[in-house]
Amino acid sequence: MKNNLIASILFLIFSNTAFANVTLPNVISDNMVLQRNTEVTIWGWANPQEEVVISPSWNNLSYKIKASNQAKWEINIPTPKEGGPFSISIKGYNEIVLKNILIGEVWICSGQSNMEMNASWGIDNGDEAIKNATNPNIRFFTVPKLTATTPQNNLFGNWTECTPETMKYFSSVGYFFAKRLQEDLKNVPIGLISSNWGGTPAEIWMPEEVIQNDVVLLEAAKTRREETYGPNQPGRAFNAMIYPLTGFKIAGVLWYQGESNVGSTVYDRTFSALITSWRKLWKSDFPFYFVQIAPYKYGENHFGGAIIRDAQRKVLQEVSNTGMVVTSDISPIDDIHPKDKKSVGTRLANLALANTYKSNTALVNGPLYKGMNIDKNKVVVSFDFAEGLHFSNTKSNQFEIAGADGIFYEAVASIKKNNVILQSDKIRNPVKVRYSWKNTDQSNLFNKANLPASSFITK
Repeated sequence: MKNNLIASILFLIFSNTAFANVTLPNVISDNMVLQRNTEVTIWGWANPQEEVVISPSWNNLSYKIKASNQAKWEINIPTPKEGGPFSISIKGYNEIVLKNILIGEVWICSGQSNMEMNASWGIDNGDEAIKNATNPNIRFFTVPKLTATTPQNNLFGNWTECTPETMKYFSSVGYFFAKRLQEDLKNVPIGLISSNWGGTPAEIWMPEEVIQNDVVLLEAAKTRREETYGPNQPGRAFNAMIYPLTGFKIAGVLWYQGESNVGSTVYDRTFSALITSWRKLWKSDFPFYFVQIAPYKYGENHFGGAIIRDAQRKVLQEVSNTGMVVTSDISPIDDIHPKDKKSVGTRLANLALANTYKSNTALVNGPLYKGMNIDKNKVVVSFDFAEGLHFSNTKSNQFEIAGADGIFYEAVASIKKNNVILQSDKIRNPVKVRYSWKNTDQSNLFNKANLPASSFITK
């Protein structure tokens, strides 16, 4: 009896102490990067109606907020231009002082294994990159793999400085993206949040209700098989690995995923819904830059990979403030994890530098299908970003044309005034065109920046 009484008293003491303490989500912690030149949300938990005072060292002002009856508080505070390190004092009944904080650019890196892939996996020139990775102005936050059936309010993880040890196990695409950004942005601090899970379909990375409320997406999701290496139920990774971050101000998202959706005929709709749902939750039309999946031998399905690539091309055209990197020239067809991650990260950064930061005027996109004109038995195909259009060899065998019966035949292709002219002895009245339309096709059409054209099929 006496022991029970002591245990009860101790429980009350410790539970009251726990509730009295101001606590923070893990993403708001030492070493973090906050988005520059904006208002960021700082949030956490405290006793209901407890006053919390937030004092950032960059302006020596104090911001006061009372916790709600749900024991939650959040407040927006202004951030200056890039710089640091700074500290933030957060004081209620207790005081937390966050140290070594930088102000700069924050990007989320998400998707499946090609985004997750790090230098320890054996990337090209990985040992050299690891050796030279000491950079206190790049910070990493890695989200552990977890699922949840409902949206969570916190996740595990902590911010670390970029060192050879931390870089070795962080997304290589993200790291090389940050390195390239800093070349043009003059060493502005970059914060990268990596939230990835190899072998996962897009459906698990978006709110479950988005799929439940769309008949087409719901039917597609129902066809997914259970996998041994990860979840396949809608929303499960999103709830645990993305939703808890949605209060954290970001510059944008880098995305590399799609291999696990090969076989889907509605990936463009799925992917568009994912982007839209994230922007809605962050209350921001942030840039969303993604990598088109690379050529690969996808079993007996000769066109499944090409169909996903084309779906990604459609999303690029249909969803605003997006950008797509084509990697068919740097990806061997027998490796689903291409090892040249530096080129991928650099191309993503070049998109961001041109479109988001306006500091790069170079050509950063490969040729993209624009339209076609039929001239008797010939087809004239036009492209955006077509300056200096050329084949990597003297000719291309990757263009095909079809008549009204929809049967495609290889076309003879030539380039004239940055357009591609197609014809075939087998097609008198061409109706449709497709390009690089096999899973393993590595584009051989390039522009003056030596960036490859995306595969496509006309309607």
